[in-house]
Amino acid sequence: MTAFELASARPVSEGEIELVEAARSTIDATTDAGPDEDGIHTVGAAVRAVDGRVHVGVNLHHFTGGPCAELVALGSARAAGALELTHIVAVANHGRGVMSPCGRDRQVLADHYPDIRVILPGPDGLISVVARELLPLAYDHASAQV
Repeated sequence: MTAFELASARPVSEGEIELVEAARSTIDATTDAGPDEDGIHTVGAAVRAVDGRVHVGVNLHHFTGGPCAELVALGSARAAGALELTHIVAVANHGRGVMSPCGRDRQVLADHYPDIRVILPGPDGLISVVARELLPLAYDHASAQV
């Protein structure tokens, strides 16, 4: 099975495009880097809660790692009382488009939000997949606990 033969993969819906636009407008409004420059805030993310509310965040780049925009958006959602989330997406600044989540984000999503739909680039445009499919044979933190 290739990355684009995931059982849950499907083209994005109109509502998912709206979430992409929320992430894009967030990073467009807050990036601190000019075109072709590095910056501290270069990626925006948006998550949708089951009640339809959208929560956003931006990354905080630091040489020690810093949090990705997806993790900031997840924390923002929780701080606002959103307990169940349905979708997440990250968008890079300066029109670089939707980004696939990094390995750390994939592990967090697999551990805490395995059924959230993740919007990411596919070979023929944007697709939406269930998070648990993004990390095959993932480490299972819950089963390792005593």
